[in-house]
Amino acid sequence: MVQASLVLVTGATGQQGGGAARALLARGFRVRALVRDPGGDRAAALRDLGVEVVGGDLGDRSSLEAAARGARGVFSVQPSEGQPEYGLAPDDEARFGRNVADAARAAGVSHLVYSSMAGLEPGTGVGHFESKWQIEQYIRSLGVPFTIVRPAAFFELLTQPLFYSVPGVLSFFYPPEHRIPWIAAADIGALAAATFATPGDFVGRTLELAGEVLSGPEVATAIGRATGRSLSYAAFPEGALRGNPALERVIAAATRLRVELDLASLRALHPGLQTCAAWLEHGGAASIARLVG
Repeated sequence: MVQASLVLVTGATGQQGGGAARALLARGFRVRALVRDPGGDRAAALRDLGVEVVGGDLGDRSSLEAAARGARGVFSVQPSEGQPEYGLAPDDEARFGRNVADAARAAGVSHLVYSSMAGLEPGTGVGHFESKWQIEQYIRSLGVPFTIVRPAAFFELLTQPLFYSVPGVLSFFYPPEHRIPWIAAADIGALAAATFATPGDFVGRTLELAGEVLSGPEVATAIGRATGRSLSYAAFPEGALRGNPALERVIAAATRLRVELDLASLRALHPGLQTCAAWLEHGGAASIARLVG
């Protein structure tokens, strides 16, 4: 028998899944987390919050089907080639996403929420963009009630030392005039939880998620104000990424993507949706201060 308040969350030990688990608990849902290491510290932290933790693997359909059994909903997010620490190829991500969708269908869930990426379109030539497109199309073909959420760039990306290698300068991938949609990782989970709370408003929809749209100089100004440091902005000089052709393709493709946002509606759905200044105030500035000198 389906338990009306139970949602299975994949990736619950990561940023998006962890945010979704916490936001769902705050809304009164029961949460079951699929983790690879049920005995690890991160799994223990989830249990302390009241999450039911089950072991499983995104590559193992039987473990996914067991984890989804009895759930009303599934939140689906997968690691990708864009996260080198996982050592995955695009085909792995696509297979994992299909497996979760198949498990959701087998369990008869009433709502599958898949986290993709902002502005996604086919034909980018970037492996982990194409794998997400494949997962989106597969989900649309299954007949499972779904919502696709497409998060923008994470504010958390700004904590990488790479972007502060020149003292007093925020160096980033895009020219100064290019405007970038940003979102805090926790807000992705909160917005996903909101779609589970009122599925009738969101089934069949694709939602572009962001908290603010800013140029590089505007981000540098916000960081400088929050950290008390003087910080200017510069795009990486032409040729700086020439030794990393994969990253060059990612940046070229991401620059072409266009995101249609309704920030007012997103803020109505999640009133706590953070701007860059709010994210910095809530801990981001402390993480960056040691990097900007």
